[in-house]
Amino acid sequence: MDTQSLQAFLAVAETQSFSRAAEQLYLTQPAVSKRIATLESLVGTRLFDRIGRRISLTEAGHLLLPQAKRILLAVEDSRRALANLSGQVGGRLTLATSHHIGLHRLPPVLKNYTQRHPEVELDLHFLDSEFAYQGVQDGTLEMAVVTLAPHPVEQLNVVNLWHDRLCFVCAPDHPLAHASILSLEALCHYKCVLPSAKTFTRTLIEQRFAKAGLSLQVSMATNYLETLKMMCSVGLGWSLLPEGMITSELVELKIDTPPIYRPLGYLVHTNRTLSNAAIKMIEALEG
Repeated sequence: MDTQSLQAFLAVAETQSFSRAAEQLYLTQPAVSKRIATLESLVGTRLFDRIGRRISLTEAGHLLLPQAKRILLAVEDSRRALANLSGQVGGRLTLATSHHIGLHRLPPVLKNYTQRHPEVELDLHFLDSEFAYQGVQDGTLEMAVVTLAPHPVEQLNVVNLWHDRLCFVCAPDHPLAHASILSLEALCHYKCVLPSAKTFTRTLIEQRFAKAGLSLQVSMATNYLETLKMMCSVGLGWSLLPEGMITSELVELKIDTPPIYRPLGYLVHTNRTLSNAAIKMIEALEG
């Protein structure tokens, strides 16, 4: 079973399109179709149903999908291990980060890294932390630098690098702006703008209020902290933002509760052989 046919199979399965799979693999559509036909001939059954323009996996295709992923990851892992023997730092490093960390934490690290290791092709993805976790888990990402989950995740090696203190803030003309010290209960009487539901940061915030038996009035939500800052600054609600984002557009509120910190760091898969490029990136992050 050749890896090229498996790569074509995965690309068609993920995109549900022969043409999009061809673009992803830098091949012609007939070449992708030929590879799929070769694989179907080898396994002795159809892997895709083609109904009009719609492409979907057959039962056999669904059975082959996780096996194909494991085979390709094992081949890639072997190639990395062999390449590492040379001691050279090069090739592609597939790295994901959140927008906030990419803007506020990573620039000096990336600048230093690219200057030291110009042979590395940095494949940088900006993703929500939750999607980055999934990418490292399924092997599409070699590593991620993101907000860390509030609970351990199986098969992932997670390293805490920084702590972001989240500050309670509001607009200067908000009714809460001139209060001396507020309780969590007082905040619940006003609308707030927060990160989207089920994100790691939102979970940390809700846990603090839930421990006090309180629920929040969330009027708007987004994963982009810069957008949250804007919405808060124009009076759409109070919010929590990393202290590094607090400017004159906002008033930091004094709340009768211990500070809320969110952990930031990197994660890699415990069963994956890291490339020399990834090892050097970890050294840069921890340095």
